Amino acid sequence: MDGMNHSAVSEFVFLGLTDSWEIQLLLFVFSSTLYVASMMGNSLIMLTVTSDPHLHSPMYFLLANLSFIDLGVSSVTSPKMIYDLLRKHKVISFSGCITQIFFIHVIGGVEMVLLIAMAFDRYVAICKPLHYLSIMSPRMCIFILVAAWMTGLIHSMVQLAFVVNLPFCGPNVLDSFYCDLPRLIKLACINTYQLEFMVTANSGFISVGSFIILII
Repeated sequence: MDGMNHSAVSEFVFLGLTDSWEIQLLLFVFSSTLYVASMMGNSLIMLTVTSDPHLHSPMYFLLANLSFIDLGVSSVTSPKMIYDLLRKHKVISFSGCITQIFFIHVIGGVEMVLLIAMAFDRYVAICKPLHYLSIMSPRMCIFILVAAWMTGLIHSMVQLAFVVNLPFCGPNVLDSFYCDLPRLIKLACINTYQLEFMVTANSGFISVGSFIILII
Protein backbone atom coordinates (compact mmCIF):
# COMPACT_ATOMS: atom_id res chain seq x y z
CA MET A 1 0.00 0.00 0.00
CA ASP A 2 2.83 2.40 0.84
CA GLY A 3 4.34 1.85 -2.59
CA MET A 4 1.08 2.56 -4.33
CA ASN A 5 0.48 6.01 -2.83
CA HIS A 6 4.02 6.83 -1.62
CA SER A 7 2.60 7.12 1.90
CA ALA A 8 4.00 6.45 5.35
CA VAL A 9 0.47 6.34 6.80
CA SER A 10 -1.22 2.94 6.70
CA GLU A 11 -4.26 3.83 8.82
CA PHE A 12 -6.26 6.82 10.00
CA VAL A 13 -7.60 7.56 13.47
CA PHE A 14 -11.12 8.92 13.96
CA LEU A 15 -11.76 11.37 16.78
CA GLY A 16 -15.40 10.30 16.75
CA LEU A 17 -18.40 12.20 18.03
CA THR A 18 -17.63 12.51 21.74
CA ASP A 19 -15.28 11.28 24.46
CA SER A 20 -18.05 10.80 27.02
CA TRP A 21 -18.78 7.09 27.58
CA GLU A 22 -22.38 7.82 28.63
CA ILE A 23 -23.09 9.82 25.48
CA GLN A 24 -21.36 7.19 23.34
CA LEU A 25 -23.59 4.49 24.84
CA LEU A 26 -26.68 6.62 24.19
CA LEU A 27 -25.56 7.25 20.61
CA PHE A 28 -24.89 3.54 20.15
CA VAL A 29 -28.45 2.60 21.12
CA PHE A 30 -29.99 5.46 19.13
CA SER A 31 -27.88 4.88 16.00
CA SER A 32 -28.37 1.11 16.10
CA THR A 33 -32.14 1.55 16.35
CA LEU A 34 -32.24 4.00 13.45
CA TYR A 35 -29.97 1.80 11.33
CA VAL A 36 -32.07 -1.33 11.87
CA ALA A 37 -35.29 0.63 11.23
CA SER A 38 -33.85 2.07 8.01
CA MET A 39 -32.71 -1.35 6.79
CA MET A 40 -36.05 -2.96 7.58
CA GLY A 41 -38.09 -0.12 6.07
CA ASN A 42 -36.20 0.00 2.80
CA SER A 43 -36.09 -3.79 2.54
CA LEU A 44 -39.85 -3.91 3.08
CA ILE A 45 -40.40 -1.39 0.28
CA MET A 46 -38.25 -3.43 -2.11
CA LEU A 47 -39.96 -6.68 -1.14
CA THR A 48 -43.42 -5.18 -1.53
CA VAL A 49 -42.69 -3.69 -4.96
CA THR A 50 -41.09 -6.84 -6.33
CA SER A 51 -43.71 -9.24 -4.98
CA ASP A 52 -46.88 -7.32 -5.92
CA PRO A 53 -47.62 -7.30 -9.69
CA HIS A 54 -49.88 -4.26 -9.23
CA LEU A 55 -46.80 -2.23 -8.28
CA HIS A 56 -44.80 -3.12 -11.38
CA SER A 57 -44.93 0.41 -12.78
CA PRO A 58 -42.20 2.98 -13.54
CA MET A 59 -42.90 4.96 -10.37
CA TYR A 60 -42.51 1.96 -8.08
CA PHE A 61 -39.57 0.65 -10.09
CA LEU A 62 -37.73 3.89 -9.35
CA LEU A 63 -38.92 3.85 -5.74
CA ALA A 64 -37.57 0.32 -5.22
CA ASN A 65 -34.21 1.33 -6.68
CA LEU A 66 -34.14 4.41 -4.46
CA SER A 67 -34.78 2.16 -1.45
CA PHE A 68 -31.88 -0.03 -2.56
CA ILE A 69 -29.65 3.04 -2.73
CA ASP A 70 -30.85 4.11 0.72
CA LEU A 71 -29.74 0.72 2.01
CA GLY A 72 -26.30 1.60 0.70
CA VAL A 73 -26.42 5.09 2.22
CA SER A 74 -27.15 3.54 5.60
CA SER A 75 -24.54 0.80 5.29
CA VAL A 76 -21.45 2.62 3.99
CA THR A 77 -20.55 4.49 7.19
CA SER A 78 -23.12 3.59 9.86
CA PRO A 79 -21.93 0.06 10.84
CA LYS A 80 -18.34 1.30 11.27
CA MET A 81 -19.51 4.32 13.26
CA ILE A 82 -21.74 2.19 15.51
CA TYR A 83 -18.92 -0.30 16.07
CA ASP A 84 -16.46 2.48 16.90
CA LEU A 85 -18.80 3.92 19.53
CA LEU A 86 -17.86 0.95 21.72
CA ARG A 87 -14.12 1.25 21.01
CA LYS A 88 -11.58 3.57 22.53
CA HIS A 89 -9.17 3.37 19.59
CA LYS A 90 -11.11 4.21 16.41
CA VAL A 91 -9.03 3.44 13.32
CA ILE A 92 -9.53 2.59 9.67
CA SER A 93 -6.98 1.34 7.13
CA PHE A 94 -6.00 3.43 4.13
CA SER A 95 -7.71 0.98 1.76
CA GLY A 96 -10.80 0.95 3.98
CA CYS A 97 -10.91 4.74 3.91
CA ILE A 98 -10.61 4.83 0.12
CA THR A 99 -13.38 2.21 -0.12
CA GLN A 100 -15.67 4.34 2.06
CA ILE A 101 -15.04 7.41 -0.07
CA PHE A 102 -15.67 5.44 -3.27
CA PHE A 103 -19.06 4.11 -2.20
CA ILE A 104 -20.16 7.38 -0.58
CA HIS A 105 -19.72 9.22 -3.87
CA VAL A 106 -21.08 6.41 -6.05
CA ILE A 107 -24.26 6.23 -3.98
CA GLY A 108 -24.55 10.02 -3.81
CA GLY A 109 -24.33 10.35 -7.60
CA VAL A 110 -26.80 7.53 -8.24
CA GLU A 111 -29.29 8.94 -5.75
CA MET A 112 -29.24 12.39 -7.35
CA VAL A 113 -30.01 10.96 -10.79
CA LEU A 114 -32.78 8.74 -9.40
CA LEU A 115 -34.41 11.71 -7.66
CA ILE A 116 -34.35 13.64 -10.94
CA ALA A 117 -35.87 10.62 -12.71
CA MET A 118 -38.64 10.35 -10.11
CA ALA A 119 -39.44 14.03 -10.53
CA PHE A 120 -39.56 13.57 -14.32
CA ASP A 121 -41.77 10.50 -13.88
CA ARG A 122 -44.31 12.49 -11.85
CA TYR A 123 -44.17 15.37 -14.36
CA VAL A 124 -45.00 13.03 -17.24
CA ALA A 125 -47.76 11.30 -15.25
CA ILE A 126 -49.44 14.63 -14.41
CA CYS A 127 -48.82 16.69 -17.55
CA LYS A 128 -48.88 13.95 -20.20
CA PRO A 129 -50.99 11.12 -18.78
CA LEU A 130 -51.99 9.73 -22.19
CA HIS A 131 -48.35 9.36 -23.22
CA TYR A 132 -47.08 8.21 -19.82
CA LEU A 133 -46.59 4.52 -20.61
CA SER A 134 -44.98 5.23 -23.97
CA ILE A 135 -42.54 7.77 -22.49
CA MET A 136 -41.76 5.87 -19.28
CA SER A 137 -41.36 2.54 -21.05
CA PRO A 138 -39.36 -0.36 -19.58
CA ARG A 139 -36.50 0.58 -21.91
CA MET A 140 -36.53 4.14 -20.58
CA CYS A 141 -36.52 2.88 -16.97
CA ILE A 142 -33.51 0.66 -17.66
CA PHE A 143 -31.76 3.54 -19.44
CA ILE A 144 -32.34 5.80 -16.42
CA LEU A 145 -30.99 3.17 -14.06
CA VAL A 146 -27.86 2.57 -16.15
CA ALA A 147 -27.32 6.33 -16.53
CA ALA A 148 -27.65 6.77 -12.76
CA TRP A 149 -25.00 4.15 -11.99
CA MET A 150 -22.67 5.43 -14.70
CA THR A 151 -22.98 8.96 -13.33
CA GLY A 152 -22.26 7.77 -9.81
CA LEU A 153 -19.26 5.69 -10.88
CA ILE A 154 -17.74 8.47 -12.99
CA HIS A 155 -18.26 11.02 -10.22
CA SER A 156 -16.66 8.72 -7.65
CA MET A 157 -13.70 7.78 -9.85
CA VAL A 158 -12.98 11.46 -10.50
CA GLN A 159 -13.02 12.15 -6.76
CA LEU A 160 -10.73 9.19 -6.05
CA ALA A 161 -8.30 10.32 -8.75
CA PHE A 162 -7.64 13.41 -6.65
CA VAL A 163 -6.67 11.51 -3.51
CA VAL A 164 -5.50 7.96 -4.19
CA ASN A 165 -1.90 8.94 -5.05
CA LEU A 166 -1.47 11.71 -2.48
CA PRO A 167 1.48 11.31 -0.07
CA PHE A 168 0.34 10.87 3.54
CA CYS A 169 3.25 11.05 5.99
CA GLY A 170 1.42 12.25 9.10
CA PRO A 171 -0.57 13.34 11.01
CA ASN A 172 -3.23 10.68 10.52
CA VAL A 173 -6.06 11.96 12.75
CA LEU A 174 -9.45 12.70 11.15
CA ASP A 175 -11.82 14.93 13.10
CA SER A 176 -14.79 12.86 12.00
CA PHE A 177 -16.45 9.46 12.39
CA TYR A 178 -16.00 8.47 8.73
CA CYS A 179 -13.60 9.17 5.87
CA ASP A 180 -14.61 12.63 4.71
CA LEU A 181 -12.77 13.46 1.49
CA PRO A 182 -12.05 17.18 2.17
CA ARG A 183 -10.69 16.36 5.65
CA LEU A 184 -8.61 13.50 4.27
CA ILE A 185 -7.02 15.70 1.61
CA LYS A 186 -5.92 18.20 4.27
CA LEU A 187 -3.77 15.46 5.86
CA ALA A 188 -1.61 15.12 2.74
CA CYS A 189 2.02 16.23 2.92
CA ILE A 190 1.69 18.69 0.05
CA ASN A 191 -0.16 21.91 -0.68
CA THR A 192 -3.70 20.74 -1.41
CA TYR A 193 -5.48 24.05 -2.02
CA GLN A 194 -6.06 23.35 -5.73
CA LEU A 195 -7.13 19.77 -5.04
CA GLU A 196 -9.63 20.91 -2.41
CA PHE A 197 -11.06 23.37 -4.91
CA MET A 198 -11.36 20.70 -7.62
CA VAL A 199 -13.02 18.22 -5.25
CA THR A 200 -15.50 20.86 -4.12
CA ALA A 201 -16.11 21.93 -7.72
CA ASN A 202 -16.75 18.33 -8.81
CA SER A 203 -19.30 17.75 -6.06
CA GLY A 204 -20.78 21.20 -6.58
CA PHE A 205 -21.15 20.61 -10.31
CA ILE A 206 -23.19 17.44 -9.91
CA SER A 207 -25.26 18.97 -7.08
CA VAL A 208 -26.03 22.24 -8.85
CA GLY A 209 -26.58 20.42 -12.14
CA SER A 210 -29.10 18.09 -10.50
CA PHE A 211 -30.87 21.05 -8.89
CA ILE A 212 -31.13 22.95 -12.18
CA ILE A 213 -32.47 19.88 -13.99
CA LEU A 214 -35.07 19.41 -11.24
CA ILE A 215 -36.21 23.03 -11.61
CA ILE A 216 -36.43 22.72 -15.40
